[in-house]
Amino acid sequence: MAVDVLRPRLSWINEAGPHEHDQFQSAYQIQVASTREKLLRGKADMWNSGKQESQESVLVTYAGRPLSSDEDCYWRVRVWDQQGRKSKWSDVGQWHMGLLSSSDWRASWITSPSFSAGNSDESPLFRRDIVVSKPVKKAHAYVCGLGYFELYVDGKKVSDDVLVPNQTDYTYRPNLERTRVAIDNEFTGYRCLYLCYDLLPFFSEGNHALGVLLGNGFFHSGNAFAMPYGHPRLIVQLHLTYADGSEETILSDPSWRCKPSAIVMNGVYSGEHYDARLYDKDWCNPKSTTQAGWTPVVPCAPPDGILQAQMSSSDKVAETFRPQSMTCRPDGTLVVDFGEEISGWVHLRNLHGKAGQRLTINYLSESPNGENFYTMSGKDPEEYHPRFTWFVFRKVEISGLSQELSADDITAEAVNTDLRTTGMFACSDTLLSQIYRIWHRTLLDNVHGAIISDCPHRERAAYLGDGQVACDMVMSTFDARTLYAKWFSDMRLSQNPRTGFVPFGAPWQPGCGGGVPWSAAMILMPFEYYRHYGDRKVLADNYSSMLRLMDYFSQWVGEDGTMEQHYEAKNDMSYWCNLGEWCTPTSEIPANALVHTYYYWRCAEAMSAIARALDKEKDAFRYAQLSQNIWKSFHHRFYDDAKKSYGPAGSNLFALHMGVPETREKEVAATVCQELDDHDGHLYTGIFGTSIFFDVLASHSLEREALEAFTKRDFPSFGYWIAQGATTTWEQWDGGNSHCHPMFGGGLTWFYTWLAGIRPVDDRTLDIRPRLPEGITWVESSQENNYGIISVRAERTDRGIRVETNVPVGCQATVSAGRSQQVEHVASGRHVFLFAD
Repeated sequence: MAVDVLRPRLSWINEAGPHEHDQFQSAYQIQVASTREKLLRGKADMWNSGKQESQESVLVTYAGRPLSSDEDCYWRVRVWDQQGRKSKWSDVGQWHMGLLSSSDWRASWITSPSFSAGNSDESPLFRRDIVVSKPVKKAHAYVCGLGYFELYVDGKKVSDDVLVPNQTDYTYRPNLERTRVAIDNEFTGYRCLYLCYDLLPFFSEGNHALGVLLGNGFFHSGNAFAMPYGHPRLIVQLHLTYADGSEETILSDPSWRCKPSAIVMNGVYSGEHYDARLYDKDWCNPKSTTQAGWTPVVPCAPPDGILQAQMSSSDKVAETFRPQSMTCRPDGTLVVDFGEEISGWVHLRNLHGKAGQRLTINYLSESPNGENFYTMSGKDPEEYHPRFTWFVFRKVEISGLSQELSADDITAEAVNTDLRTTGMFACSDTLLSQIYRIWHRTLLDNVHGAIISDCPHRERAAYLGDGQVACDMVMSTFDARTLYAKWFSDMRLSQNPRTGFVPFGAPWQPGCGGGVPWSAAMILMPFEYYRHYGDRKVLADNYSSMLRLMDYFSQWVGEDGTMEQHYEAKNDMSYWCNLGEWCTPTSEIPANALVHTYYYWRCAEAMSAIARALDKEKDAFRYAQLSQNIWKSFHHRFYDDAKKSYGPAGSNLFALHMGVPETREKEVAATVCQELDDHDGHLYTGIFGTSIFFDVLASHSLEREALEAFTKRDFPSFGYWIAQGATTTWEQWDGGNSHCHPMFGGGLTWFYTWLAGIRPVDDRTLDIRPRLPEGITWVESSQENNYGIISVRAERTDRGIRVETNVPVGCQATVSAGRSQQVEHVASGRHVFLFAD
């Protein structure tokens, strides 16, 4: 609902009939109009592209008249196929232009006077009464409430968004450089995201009340890992356009009123206390004119962050879980098991009790989770769920009840940033399918505020090392375009403008430790985004930040061409600024310098490819040379000829992934085989080594060993977690610390690329070669690229391996199976082949 890009880009997916093959788009026509009615009449008063001879259907740049603030845009597209046949018009799409200039904002930032009085944990209510004297044609509210807000009209919440706006570095924080992981308090910039809501359905002629409930969010929450930014504050600008063409703007200003809500304590880390006795059912009722309890708001200083439209998805209640079991202990405590560990909250209904009766909702977790109390009003029946934080749990304990709750009275609501699943994997080995499912659940549990956290309870931080190591798997499984585009902006703004250093988390929290693999996300994640989504603009937008980071890295390279460390903290936390591998199953780890140098090489390799994609040939050549020099330095320093090894705990996997000198390859591969024997075929790597473990083994004819490591059920393995009852992936192989960490998902791309055999060659070309190793009788997978659904099902039959696949319109593929020499070349459509086993 809010786009603040002057030339938005439009995409669509073409679908052919069920029996059509080799189909592609030969031309398109786009129409954009200011109203739906005009568009349906063919009056494209904003842009009519005319028939364009082109196969392009992805990120077509709007080329119509200049767009203005607060403007509605309706669009549709039709295409011509390869025979020149014209399609019907598509359904109508819509976007709304936000406020494109800072001068468009005329509202003032306001806050509650209680914050200056020291009541910093409460959640205040804000209200503005509005009289609408004539019919309304358009109504759009632009709102930013820090840290979180909910918008109401006449007592009704206007959307299903929760925990908005999405998290950013909002403003300057004094003394940040003196806290925990002490980096320089220098950032490229700050920003705050606003949302736009279409309120036309809410405004008829008459009296109305506009209300906001404001929560602390990350803006005013902290613990040992996080530092707050300031007290909550709010800005609102409501644009009304009447049927007669006149306009009115309602602004947040000193005329607004505020009062405490029933949320007497809220914090992202600390939890929520709700006292229903304090709830005012008429707080946003336009018929209620009482002034009791209301006080004038106070103006407050704006945050340093510029206001930008939130173009990434919001958090929502994504899934609801019913109890799998309910047990009442002798003391009356109700224990409820929902079957899966989720991130969200419990929703209670049909509560009965006395005024002042307090319920304690204890979300069972191995990590700190915050408190949750509900004090009853005594007015039956009552209903409750938290609003401004989330909890991580499979089971909850509820004490203080004076009634029996049925399964219909309690549900668990999973909350996460709205991500559409676009990938799927399953196979005949139920353990592999289960590993895939628990990682999928873990990833969603960790997506809040359009970032991916390390864990959703203890730290809730946007660690970049965890982000980059799993991003290939995330992009293979979800449509994460807007999430990553937003996250890349967070990274750019967190970069030190003087040195080029990129901190280990973005938005930055001073509990985030890391090293080169964490900072390298500024380069590797946008590059992975380009590989998956084909968007060169993302590379261009981030290129200058990438260059500055490479310059920063170069300052830490020793005379031998390797990198020992890359940051010196301002306190005694330098160890936490120079981490290498993380969470190996034993005390053995690769040398930090080896991991740092490996990632420096990966960044140079990526920079050369990025520069080529941006037609920067000199830069491409320069970084290709740098990559080669790093490669030579790596192999010169870290190889022990006597041991035929680069070191322990996956060091040889890093070397093989880079490519070792040809004379060493057999020796190093033999060393890896010995390491596997020494570990009884188990994984022996941390998060970065595990991300390449399976691919490196398979590429050196060790497919059987790779699969064996995946199917282990004892320590250390994914199967060991599941044997312990895990429904999510853990932080450490032995179960230490968090039980909800998605970072080990980096290695699971092997399910897609090797077992299902889906490998993109370029934007429109696929190599499809599923494999059915011993013990696996079938595999099924699908992914979505820019042009549609890619699907594969391979099954072993008496006659051979039957492969059924779908190739999207406009794409082509080579299809085979396992080690078969038979290769089929196909274009779009559904195809079925039989290959020798």
